[in-house]
Amino acid sequence: MDLVFEAVQDGDSGYCAECLTENIFTQGDTWDELRRNVIEATAAYFFDQPQPERIRLHFVRNELLSPMSRIPE
Repeated sequence: MDLVFEAVQDGDSGYCAECLTENIFTQGDTWDELRRNVIEATAAYFFDQPQPERIRLHFVRNELLSPMSRIPE
């Protein structure tokens, strides 16, 4: 079983990650801290069940573009 987390940068305050299939949410000030916290939160959630084989962490970048904007070369 794989778990998939969607991770986003939370402004200037770090990163947040939410599992897409289970009720698991965590955050971290840095990307490395977020990775550790995702593993820790997953272990706590599945403490009395078989652990997932893999955890996928997808970083989602949301950027608003104007059609009239010029892309710098």
